[in-house]
Amino acid sequence: MTTRGDTLHAPDALQGTGPGQLPARLPLVVHVLALGTFLMGTTEFVVAGLLPEIAGDVQVSVAQAGLLITVFAVGMIVGAPLMAMLTLRLPRRLTLILALGVFGAGHVIVAVGASFSLLLLARFLTALATGAFWAVANVVAARAAGPVSSSRALGVVGAGAMLANVVGVPLGAFAGQVMGWRGPFWALAALGAAAMVLIARHVPHDEVSHAAVSIRSELSALRSGRMWLVLVACATTTGGVLATYSYISPLLTDRAGLASGLVPLVLVGFGGGALAGFLVGGRLGDHRPHTTTIAAAATTPILLLALCLLSRSAAPTIVLVALLGLFGLGANPVLISLGVRFAGRAPTLGSALTVSAFNLGTAAGSWIAGLALESSLRATGPAAVGTAIAALTLIPTIAIALTQRRRSAVVVPDPGPDTSAL
Repeated sequence: MTTRGDTLHAPDALQGTGPGQLPARLPLVVHVLALGTFLMGTTEFVVAGLLPEIAGDVQVSVAQAGLLITVFAVGMIVGAPLMAMLTLRLPRRLTLILALGVFGAGHVIVAVGASFSLLLLARFLTALATGAFWAVANVVAARAAGPVSSSRALGVVGAGAMLANVVGVPLGAFAGQVMGWRGPFWALAALGAAAMVLIARHVPHDEVSHAAVSIRSELSALRSGRMWLVLVACATTTGGVLATYSYISPLLTDRAGLASGLVPLVLVGFGGGALAGFLVGGRLGDHRPHTTTIAAAATTPILLLALCLLSRSAAPTIVLVALLGLFGLGANPVLISLGVRFAGRAPTLGSALTVSAFNLGTAAGSWIAGLALESSLRATGPAAVGTAIAALTLIPTIAIALTQRRRSAVVVPDPGPDTSAL
């Protein structure tokens, strides 16, 4: 990290670029990893479109079937840092392959399982694998892209999950209605196996001596104050957006007066905005990380407040939902990149903790939003909660920028991450 200005990377890291030149094209492996996160994002949310079919087949209520989503979120919160520690001494390519293998096995169990308890266990197992894959994929992508393009690479990897909301989840829900709810899980298992082949072929074999890395050295990342600020920002930015998004249907139908059949189209708009936000935010974050995170943190609560005030009009509501995807999640790849860097010698744990923070924010935000939905605020309650939570993101993002400015003012060299650990 440079000691001057807002640029994230040191000038000597700008290999292959010069004034007026665009950064080099991202390596193919970054896009292969994005395919993996596409599968992960699809499996996380596809259940939402299949709840009635699952509930009827395994003879539970729709509310109980919703636990398949909750247990997955819990598995992600716990699994990302836990699996990062347990796989510490394994080569990262092997960790990615094993994670995809467990991912596929979990989907096969769901596809053949008749017991709801077995389905819950399989979803939790799948979430553990997802957390492990995501944490390691972020580190591998950042290393492959190099310092100058790490945020852009993480934006592409994260965009795979955003694309899942636009393509994977709707297709999965449609396939479930046509061929039965178990069909999408068979398809995800097969795609997971195909992804294993691609990972084995395109992810370089790393010869890093993981045996020399101890759990104690990994936990040293927890002593970084800037790391904790990043984690708070991850939780609040995602918690604010997902508090609203989780209960967007009542806002669209009860307040804006949209027909229920149009709700999926609005959600596609949100997903498209989020996809663009990840790509644009990642590109901007390589050069202006603090400007990007603060701008997103300032814009998101404004959009959510506008959603509260204008939600009785359909057209503004539709536009605001798409903009919420664009700005609300646009800073995420930058935050992941900062988390990896501030973790120093523990980049995988830093990446894993950001994954946990995102999911913790989602779980907490959606829970509080559910309470607000049943309050006197009714359909606008979740958006009001989201406004308050998202506004809190300004505190850690401004604090990170001020800390960096103070470090620059005293001309204290910032060595950045331990690139040998990447």
